[in-house]
Amino acid sequence: MAGDAGSTGLAKVMMPVPDPHPDVFDVEWPLRVADVDRTGRLKFDAATRHIQDVGADQLREMGFQETHPLWIVRRTMIDMIRPIEFQDMLRLRRWCSGTSNRWCEMRVRIDGRKGGLVESEAFWININRETQGPARISDDFLEGLRRTTDVDRLRWKPYLTAGGRDDADEVREFPVRVSDIDIFDHMNNSVYWAVVEDYLYRHPDQLRFPLRVTIEHDAAVALGDKLEILTHVHPPGSTDKFGPELADRTVTTLTYVVGEETKAVAALFAL
Repeated sequence: MAGDAGSTGLAKVMMPVPDPHPDVFDVEWPLRVADVDRTGRLKFDAATRHIQDVGADQLREMGFQETHPLWIVRRTMIDMIRPIEFQDMLRLRRWCSGTSNRWCEMRVRIDGRKGGLVESEAFWININRETQGPARISDDFLEGLRRTTDVDRLRWKPYLTAGGRDDADEVREFPVRVSDIDIFDHMNNSVYWAVVEDYLYRHPDQLRFPLRVTIEHDAAVALGDKLEILTHVHPPGSTDKFGPELADRTVTTLTYVVGEETKAVAALFAL
């Protein structure tokens, strides 16, 4: 794993699962054919859908689906440690690793019975239905979240900055389809990860495990937007700006833009 226990930013070490613990949500379901690529590997976009789905299930299990129904993700970090492969059974464990009054960080660990492993952490913001802005999490909900963490002053700090069009190694258009749009009338979070899969398909040399991918969202992509992906490959020796722990490895960034507006930024590197 990159960094050490004190690392922050892109090289942070994710909180280990507090297992056994009564407040870790623990479920199993099978890996389906739509979840895997041509080689049978669980895809990043499919893993993201599982992360969203287990979050909805835990929210319902905790009894807060009616009072806290709307959340948006600001950042997701996924470590594909060992590939999970077709026809495996997934064990998903979800717990809180940090809280504030209006947002929280939630960890999801996905284990395959055959030894595959995916770790993730996402920064979720509670949204007010009327104002569409951040909303306070109720005290009883926070009480439950805090049972698995002592971080109660979580703050947002971006890990990534957008790459420019002028010095991009590659510029590609990524068509937005009507099936990519969700209930918020925006491109669903998992589709941003389909962009990562598209990049890895065209650059198979970077599909080495363990692999960490992080996506930060700045603004929503809507149907009809001309979405372009700007690729920047930062070789070893030029990557200390991502953190001193990453100075010895290649870091690739994908900047999602519509015109001159940055919608999201992704970073990929080997752990």
